[in-house]
Amino acid sequence: MSFIKIEHLRKEYPNVTPLEDLNAEINKGDIISVIGPSGTGKSTLLRCLNQLEQPTSGTVTVDDERITDPKCDISKVRRKMGMVFQSFNLFANRNVIENVISAPVDLLKTPREQAYREGMELLRRVGLAEKAFNFPDELSGGQKQRVAIARAIAMKPEIILFDEPTSALDPTMVGEVLSVIRSLAKEGMTMMIVTHEMKFARDVSNRVFYMDEGGIYEEGTPAEIFDSPKREKTRIFIKRLKQLAFEVTSPDADLIGFISQIEEFGRKNLLSAKTVKNMQLCFEELVMQNLIHVISPEDMPIGFIAEYSGTDGQTEMTVTYGGKQYDPLTEGSELSAMIVRKISLDYDFSFEDKNRIVLHFGE
Repeated sequence: MSFIKIEHLRKEYPNVTPLEDLNAEINKGDIISVIGPSGTGKSTLLRCLNQLEQPTSGTVTVDDERITDPKCDISKVRRKMGMVFQSFNLFANRNVIENVISAPVDLLKTPREQAYREGMELLRRVGLAEKAFNFPDELSGGQKQRVAIARAIAMKPEIILFDEPTSALDPTMVGEVLSVIRSLAKEGMTMMIVTHEMKFARDVSNRVFYMDEGGIYEEGTPAEIFDSPKREKTRIFIKRLKQLAFEVTSPDADLIGFISQIEEFGRKNLLSAKTVKNMQLCFEELVMQNLIHVISPEDMPIGFIAEYSGTDGQTEMTVTYGGKQYDPLTEGSELSAMIVRKISLDYDFSFEDKNRIVLHFGE
């Protein structure tokens, strides 16, 4: 049974609607990483879950209690949800241990002595017991965030929401915060983590939400999302793909201009001169020397897509065209076929609804 159920969640602002129709369920013990481009509503989702933002419409049910109901005691529900912000939000005028124990004492009515003992234990867990009597301005960014995590755990929440917990940190401090979150994951804490740390998301999560187009565009296990994404925007984001796309609409198209576009694409993405030259040669041999002379005008356009992956450094080129099945490497110019096979790492031809050629290039 789900611990949190989100149905048709929508959040509108005057000039933008980051969440249009979001539906999801979160189970006890889930560790969900929320990833996606900036501006796709990841942080807004977390803020709607604990009602820091009031949804425009839709429902959020936490532990069988509908928190979007105006009659709901939201302060009571929030005690079940810890929240760790990207900007720490510590009280500057209170030392570390006071930051950790204030909420348990004030809200849970925990005896101060008990709260102190439990707070010191939490600081030991995050490696900061020796900083208990320091003030926030005496700590590094990574240390502040670890205090913020200890403060969230002190309320004994049933789920912790992390809103980009490492985005405000110097790169040297990211590891110490992620290490604490990993230890919480091993203890079975239910967590939802908005993050740009892809390796961390893959390692720590049992589910991944990729957000785009106003909702959860694709979800799955880390292996499904990171190794075999089913949808195009997910694939482009995961592989950090840079794309060049154009269409050759007639034999009289500006083919020289397309050659220049390939060169500019290579320059922008710092591809080697060899890779750029090989892509240009393949375009010349496949399209300029073969396809525009073979396929009829009604079977155009000839589609061209070049993709460069910032993740693995691979470059891929795809050419598509209509008409009957025709493979230029087996039915076209032998010289062109020899050149293309020599300068590309591999060549794949397929025919379903249209002809498709895929080439890969390397150094």
